[in-house]
Amino acid sequence: MTLEAVEKQAGLQNVLVVDDQPDVREALRLLLKGAGYGIETVDSPDDALASAARRDHDLIIVDMNFTRDTTSGEEGLRLVDHLHAQRRDVPIIAMTGWSTIELAVEAMHRGACDFVPKPWDNNHFLSVVRKHLNAAPDPLAAELAIARKVQRKLLPQPHFSAYGLDCECASLAAGDIGGDLYDFFEIDGGSMAFLLGDICGKGIGAALLMANLQATIRGQQDLARYPSRLLQRVNDLFFESTRPEHFATLFYGVYEASTHTIRYVNCGHPSAVLVRANGDFELLDASATVLGAFKDRGFEERSVAMRTGDRLVLFSDGFSEARMEVMTEEASADWAVETIRSLSKSHENGLADTLASTAASGGKQADDITVMDLRVL
Repeated sequence: MTLEAVEKQAGLQNVLVVDDQPDVREALRLLLKGAGYGIETVDSPDDALASAARRDHDLIIVDMNFTRDTTSGEEGLRLVDHLHAQRRDVPIIAMTGWSTIELAVEAMHRGACDFVPKPWDNNHFLSVVRKHLNAAPDPLAAELAIARKVQRKLLPQPHFSAYGLDCECASLAAGDIGGDLYDFFEIDGGSMAFLLGDICGKGIGAALLMANLQATIRGQQDLARYPSRLLQRVNDLFFESTRPEHFATLFYGVYEASTHTIRYVNCGHPSAVLVRANGDFELLDASATVLGAFKDRGFEERSVAMRTGDRLVLFSDGFSEARMEVMTEEASADWAVETIRSLSKSHENGLADTLASTAASGGKQADDITVMDLRVL
């Protein structure tokens, strides 16, 4: 049973504490646990974003200064920005020193609901926590929270292994709910399918189309091992059920364990990056048009051989365009490839989480960011 399931079964309200100081994390953990709350602690903004994307918290407590920059509070402010955009229904409490009250005020302008100065008084701290945990919920925020939980249940767990292929996925929505789609599932006794897609648009409309597309793909199990034929049928169904301006980019692949081969169709999606064990890389470019925009279009199937230690990284354009505000489109694409190549050397595990949080940390997140890492064991 997961930690979240245990807390839910016990009726605990769950608090996420983000602080880079071990003694502070432990002190807050003991204080909140003693008050009857479920506690999760993380030590960095990257881990906080990953946890918020995967779990439902009732309250988030964020320190404003971290080891990378212990004075300006910029890391803490960026984290508040991202958390507030990602989870508008969850109250955020900022923690900062008495000498930087203006930083706490700025955090509240960014989306925090309150602040507690360090060093804190235990009774005051708990009264602030109780005030925001027991506040009357905003009806719209409550509806969005339900929608987000439903969406999360539709997607698989972010880690999956089968037939010698290890898959990890990380997804950070730009708003309350996202329009990116990822999935992976076994086809038969020797192959598995994986996909990553991006619906045109954002918000609830994109989320509904995402669920529609996922159900359409999952409903064609008889064609799951044939990427070209599957996507031809999916395109026809998606075209008939949506308006012309509604479309999706999608990378769909099938891994055959017996031949260590991936057969795939890239429907107008950003080029996947295949990083070889020796450091070389290849780009798996688009082989077909986007899904749902046109009827009776061909879907070219391609294949690539995989070897032990190779990894294939898929991502939505929220990742590849994360530096568009300060870079040209070409430079941004180069940044995406080089970041994947660089971080894959130092991250045997957890690469997807690291890439997603790296992209999100560059400034205001303008689009959903989803990254999938597939590694041949």
